[in-house]
Amino acid sequence: MKVAIVGATGYGGAELIRLLNHHPEAEIVTLHSSSQQGLKYSESYPHLHDIWNDNLVDINPEEMAKKVDLVFLATPSGISSKLTPQLKEQGLKVIDLSGDLRLKNSEDYERWYKKDAAPNEILEEAVYGLPEWFKEEIQNAEILANPGCYPTAVTLGLAPLLQQDLIALDTLIIDAKSGVSGAGRSPSAATHFAELNDNFKIYKVNQHQHIPEIEQTLRRWNEAVQPITFSTHLVPMTRGIMATMYAKAKSEISTEELLEIYQEAYHEKPFVRVRPKGVFPSTKEVYGSNYCDIGLAYDERTGRITVVSVIDNLVKGAAGQAIQNFNIMLGLDERTGLNFIPVYP
Repeated sequence: MKVAIVGATGYGGAELIRLLNHHPEAEIVTLHSSSQQGLKYSESYPHLHDIWNDNLVDINPEEMAKKVDLVFLATPSGISSKLTPQLKEQGLKVIDLSGDLRLKNSEDYERWYKKDAAPNEILEEAVYGLPEWFKEEIQNAEILANPGCYPTAVTLGLAPLLQQDLIALDTLIIDAKSGVSGAGRSPSAATHFAELNDNFKIYKVNQHQHIPEIEQTLRRWNEAVQPITFSTHLVPMTRGIMATMYAKAKSEISTEELLEIYQEAYHEKPFVRVRPKGVFPSTKEVYGSNYCDIGLAYDERTGRITVVSVIDNLVKGAAGQAIQNFNIMLGLDERTGLNFIPVYP
């Protein structure tokens, strides 16, 4: 499959190149940028010197359709909504890593993202690509909305609880932390070294754009889901997300029973690893990989369930999951090009 990457100069685009470079069924034909066209790609990313020396090219859907079959959109929000209809018109498959196609309600998108939504027919066609749970839909997708990084960690961590109706929904609290690469490559005061180093900060309190995406996905398993409490924090590290979820159990349950439920839910899902009793994952243990690791506990004193879910935000939270979806769309083993060990230490 010949592919193009739009937004190749961002961290998600660079990660796509790293992973697709070794994919046996994908050929990267062109890299595109709206701001750095004509620049040699290795000038933007010197670590790719003598590996990828082609120039970045402008975005022209008609010309792209002559060379490639599928386009990865690793763009900031607000671009895919306009570009996807043009790519579809040229007969190209699309995997969108931005948030533009994830929300089915255009009013929700415009409220949370403060941008114009994609056309309704595009939003209706776009398949939400959480491979562990929506694989059958992904197999037939022409336009795929790749989940966000926080929603991936959160929804994989919570899915079995909602599917089994184990928690009181109004007690759910989600506390999530991310490395700074999740904020993108463009510098800002919030991500400046002097501001973030030796610091730990909460941000977008009750305003994070991933809130409606999480709620929308959780409602697929339980329509009674109400607005959630979801807090996000920046950690002075490059990669990684840890989402810690707390909720009151509807009835008494043991940690052993919880583990059995999760192990059954994920036993045929190759990129989700459930830890044994008393063992909780850390972000370093999934670094550079497509794994989501989950740890669980039930507190008999409080009647609360605690779920800890960790991912690499640039891999399982972006490029790796996009390639996992790419594999499913092509009818390949979903592990193709992704079955590698995390980087440690």
